[in-house]
Amino acid sequence: MVNNIDRFLDKNSKVKIWPSKKDKKIQVLKYIAAKFEDDRIYNEKEINSIINDWHTFNDYFLIRRELIDYKLFSRTTNGSAYQKAKT
Repeated sequence: MVNNIDRFLDKNSKVKIWPSKKDKKIQVLKYIAAKFEDDRIYNEKEINSIINDWHTFNDYFLIRRELIDYKLFSRTTNGSAYQKAKT
């Protein structure tokens, strides 16, 4: 799998464990970010739904916040629109 994150994924390739180490956390976030389309604007409900599709521990708030904090996504000031960062 991508960047040795297999131990964080279940048999369906969903994130089952949130890494504690920063480097692994970033790798897992990049894995989740890859599930989103480039150049598309997402509303909060859409981003939450896709995040929920790719993890099993029921904390899309954490993942969404980390995607923003690690600058893999940007969002409008009011939080109504999200977009994957250009790589």
